[in-house]
Amino acid sequence: MAIQILRDLRGLRVHVVHPPDSERTKLVEHLRRIGCMVEMQWPVPECWQEGADIVLLAIEHDMRTEMQRLLKSDVNRRPTLIAVVSYEDPSTLQLVLEVGAVAVIERPIRPFGLLTNITIARSLWMERREADKRVRKLERKLAGIQRIQKAKSILMDGQGLSEADAYESIRRQAMSKRLSMDDMASAIIHANELLQYRAKGD
Repeated sequence: MAIQILRDLRGLRVHVVHPPDSERTKLVEHLRRIGCMVEMQWPVPECWQEGADIVLLAIEHDMRTEMQRLLKSDVNRRPTLIAVVSYEDPSTLQLVLEVGAVAVIERPIRPFGLLTNITIARSLWMERREADKRVRKLERKLAGIQRIQKAKSILMDGQGLSEADAYESIRRQAMSKRLSMDDMASAIIHANELLQYRAKGD
């Protein structure tokens, strides 16, 4: 993956959210020298720019509210985030932690270390994204198992079936209706909730 990240650096869309000053000019020049496609913006936008692979965000204390608003916007579109800082004090570090940056670039901007920071940040971001995908997949699987277990309990209580027979009943119904076991379990749970609701209404 590391080799692929290095190959992909040229052509990455980098969004520089930084006040228009000499530091931003130097940063943009270095990024373009690396081969990145750079867009600039200030003040902090309300949402992530569509198509941005990396955002370099200047950590400015008077922009805390705007940064927090940006972080709450469309989590699924969130790119690799690198903080650009001038100070290494507790309040600045607190802001860096709040924005969830995966790397930090110090001002004054220097060419040395920029490529390394971008590469490491991109690698960490991709690993985090893959880990999040695995977690969501496991959560969906666990939720499905829990639904099947609940559907089995409904059939066991309602029809006096054993656990094995209840499972087999769900499996047969799922096959006959061409549904997944999870979808069949959801249908059984939903039907049972409707019956209970109607019973309360009577």
